[in-house]
Amino acid sequence: MAPPSTRRPGFSRRAQYGLFIGYIVAVGGVLLAVLLMIIATVDPRGFSALRGAALDVTAPISGAGRSAVRFVGNAVDGIGDYFFAASKNAAMRRELDATRQKLVEARAIEAENQRLQALLDVTQDTAARVATARIVGSSFDSSRRLATLSAGSSKGIASGMPVRGPEGLIGRVIETGRFASRILLVSDGSSNIPVQLIRSGIPAIATGRGDGTIEIKPLEVGKNPFRKGDILVTSGTGGIFPPNIPVAMVVRADRDITVARPLADPAKIDFALVMRVYQPAADAPIEGSDALADAPVEAPR
Repeated sequence: MAPPSTRRPGFSRRAQYGLFIGYIVAVGGVLLAVLLMIIATVDPRGFSALRGAALDVTAPISGAGRSAVRFVGNAVDGIGDYFFAASKNAAMRRELDATRQKLVEARAIEAENQRLQALLDVTQDTAARVATARIVGSSFDSSRRLATLSAGSSKGIASGMPVRGPEGLIGRVIETGRFASRILLVSDGSSNIPVQLIRSGIPAIATGRGDGTIEIKPLEVGKNPFRKGDILVTSGTGGIFPPNIPVAMVVRADRDITVARPLADPAKIDFALVMRVYQPAADAPIEGSDALADAPVEAPR
């Protein structure tokens, strides 16, 4: 039979004491609240002082509780970081690889834009331009440094005309067909170009060495005036090559020899500009320029 629901807790003396203390605490709380309300109404300043005192008492307790909560949170985060470090590192590595790829693509686009801008500047030089054509081949292993241009006499190209690219002088035309031409590169052993040092204007002769480089020979006897990094441009002396076209950069300057590298690499150039033969005076053709243009090229010794 179920016990009656009206059974009193007095069955246990401990329960009776607990219930009695609970009543006392509740009544005391009510009385304290009423007292605080009376004080707040009668003496607001005193009530503010009591609130300040209570705040002073509870502040350390709140700070300690917050520190404990923060400590527990940091500990949980530390444990999570420890267990998930591998996955986070993998994600960061993937993000770094993606960023690096985007950077490479941006640099490639910038380089392509610079190349196209340089090519545009060259093709817009209509004053001396005869034709713009693609370089379809160039020699690397042969002792002769030649290149083939996809344009010939049908485009007005003739033997002796200088050829340049966006970076600088490539060489000059030595043979022409109806639809193709052959270029003697500045690095060929038979190539001799009057140049000058852009830093000081010292004249010199750029002679191909047949190995992809150029030897720079100053016209003045004395101390070697060149140093590594110097840029040489055409001087226009003797005609054929217009002045101020970049030719080469010095890569080695010893006491007895100066070696330079051509600035224009036919292997990396898409289009080249064929220019008219330069004449210092428009009304005074250069004596022997046609003969030089049509003269056969000697093999390098």
